[in-house]
Amino acid sequence: MAATKSYKPQGFSDVTPYFVVELGMGAKLIKFLESAFGAQETAEYRSATPDGRLMHAQLRLGDSNVELGEADQPSKAARMSIHYYVKDIDSVHARAVAAGGKALMEPTDQFYGERSSGILDPCGNSWWLATQIEELSKAEIDERAEKMAAGSR
Repeated sequence: MAATKSYKPQGFSDVTPYFVVELGMGAKLIKFLESAFGAQETAEYRSATPDGRLMHAQLRLGDSNVELGEADQPSKAARMSIHYYVKDIDSVHARAVAAGGKALMEPTDQFYGERSSGILDPCGNSWWLATQIEELSKAEIDERAEKMAAGSR
């Protein structure tokens, strides 16, 4: 066995989201991620039990990896929230809804310089999509936040 040169596999970041979904929902989540966000499954990392339960799958999503598996004792399905930066939030949001996602929030310009929206995927995970539309300093964001808070009183 050769010694490792890195503490993590090539192409991975330090943090990788890992979805644990209900039995039988792995393929549905993979299809949603491919259709909604253009994810590409990394085939060499898929494994299943003899009875067909998806133990592990890996997908490339933008410049990141996401992994998933179907729940089995002692693992239980769990919901996650993911913040995902995209180049064109309006088209990605529309694609996610067309792929079976439920809109939690329509694309909206935010005071902190992003246009953001929310999607609930078929497994109950929330995806908070964002596109930066302005580069603001902390002082500018704080000023806008104060104005917004004053307007809501």
